[in-house]
Amino acid sequence: MPADSGPLRPVPPPANRRFSRLLPAAPRIPAAILYVALLAGIGGGVVLVPEGGAAALVDATLLFLVPALAAALLTGPVARALGGKISLRRSFLLALVTLALEIPFLLLARALALLGVGSLGGGVAPAMAVLLVAQAPALWLRQIGLYGMSNPRHARTLPAAILQPGLSLGILFLLVRPTLAEGVAAGLVLGIGFLTAAELLREADRPLRREFGVGVGLLRPLLEHIGSRDPAGTRQLEEFFRNRSVESDLRVTLVQFRDGASVRATVALASVHPGPFAALGGSDLPRKLAEFLGPAAGTVFVPHTPCTHDLDLPGEAELDRVRTVLGDLAGRLRPAARPRASPLLEPRPGSLVRAQVLGEAVLAVISQAPAATDDIDYAIVDPFYGREFAGERPVLAFVDAHNSYDNDTGDITYGSPVHRRLARDLEEAVAAALAAARPGPIRIGTAVRGGYSVAAHGIGSQGIRVLAVEAAGARTAYVLIDANNLLVGFRQQILDALADRVDAAEVMTTDNHVVHEVDGHVNALGERYPADRLLEDIRWTVDRALAELTAVSVAAGAAPVPAVRVLGPGYTTRLLTSLHDTLDIFRSALLISFLLMVTASAALVVLVR
Repeated sequence: MPADSGPLRPVPPPANRRFSRLLPAAPRIPAAILYVALLAGIGGGVVLVPEGGAAALVDATLLFLVPALAAALLTGPVARALGGKISLRRSFLLALVTLALEIPFLLLARALALLGVGSLGGGVAPAMAVLLVAQAPALWLRQIGLYGMSNPRHARTLPAAILQPGLSLGILFLLVRPTLAEGVAAGLVLGIGFLTAAELLREADRPLRREFGVGVGLLRPLLEHIGSRDPAGTRQLEEFFRNRSVESDLRVTLVQFRDGASVRATVALASVHPGPFAALGGSDLPRKLAEFLGPAAGTVFVPHTPCTHDLDLPGEAELDRVRTVLGDLAGRLRPAARPRASPLLEPRPGSLVRAQVLGEAVLAVISQAPAATDDIDYAIVDPFYGREFAGERPVLAFVDAHNSYDNDTGDITYGSPVHRRLARDLEEAVAAALAAARPGPIRIGTAVRGGYSVAAHGIGSQGIRVLAVEAAGARTAYVLIDANNLLVGFRQQILDALADRVDAAEVMTTDNHVVHEVDGHVNALGERYPADRLLEDIRWTVDRALAELTAVSVAAGAAPVPAVRVLGPGYTTRLLTSLHDTLDIFRSALLISFLLMVTASAALVVLVR
């Protein structure tokens, strides 16, 4: 962030986090140890009887603290030895949650003790039966967690899963010698915990396995990619997506603004959807293309082009194909023979398209705002490329402004009434801009405001970028924000706030799916960062861009990228549907599985006692 732009103020997270609660962040190790010790102290306090004294406190610590810490430290090595993988932080989180799950059972044990039902002597843990039953949910929870986070094979997950309940039972039986029946009950209780977890996972796995041949085991590489950009996890995800991808012909378009031999700014447009999520494949496309083009390209702008998740790239190999063509095209561009431009025009009130001629290029921005506006089928704009308009074939640079989000609506699909309206508006806007174009100088200025974070602001690494254009007697500001859409109503507020600075403006988002990482959903701009602060930042950036206006020449061109593997039609819908079904089944069966496990364990312990 520029030094004189002022610090960004902290922003509280939005109230609606939807899916983010499904993947809680693992605490740092010192905090996790403190939480484990606190829960162990609560457990000890629950089971202590007044006459237990210090000895009982020590015994209680042995019963709860030692198994939890030992399991947290040993789960990773045991899992790795059997082909799994879990980080130390997630291992501590699992031990912590397992310990928390035991507290209700300890409360029950305390209640039984107060009623005079069963005691182990020495004040260590009243009601051995309840403590035995508590180990079933401990194993149940750990088996479910490790199956998803470490290894989707039960036999290889069980040794790591059994560590915490096994150690708890071992220490319990050292303190109080069990009868043969109690020893048998302990083994059977653990068996019940394992079998109910396995059955729950088998049911939840069915939708994903039926559709894609892989189930909850996909969670581990997903966590590794999102949490640490682990190369092994990323490769596994890429392979999963690539195996089911299809070939498609893509397109790249470049518009460069040159000041003599140097490039002041580059608008890079690839018919690649910036998904599917995090940094996988085409996700984080603005950063990836800007880094590839490098400083020689000046300030790089990577707006969202008209395309849907059908054109998500499965991995880096496919993105390399796009980058290679982009690099070759950049090396071949030559400035237009004569500078010409038009203002940014709306051919008629209510048009979905605004267009501006810049040299040989026509920059056309599509938005349904103030109505919701989202992805646009590539098939709608594809017929326009290479078409003749008024006797010439301009380089068409189409942008999906993606700037008005409202509850997953606003897609423009092929064959819909909005498709026909958009096709008409595109033709009219391009024709109007070409008709209004006239020779004359073109001046541009750029500015970047960075320092944002996805978690605090919902804005990616490319921040807010402004391309200011002075041409054909008008000043225009293109505001590009590295975010996934803009809450309904924000666009107009931004345009109104810039009305005293420029003659026309447009605000666009990149649709960068890297912002999903902290929300599990769209994380639209405005959920985390209020309008007044966003407006302040945009005005600041526009002012800097206007202060840098410099005469430039314009070079533009386009090139095909044939036979690139993409996710293809309907893939994302199938995946999301299967995930939704998996979550529904898991949520529905979770309580049943838990109650069945506890009931069966309790009945077994009562019988053997």
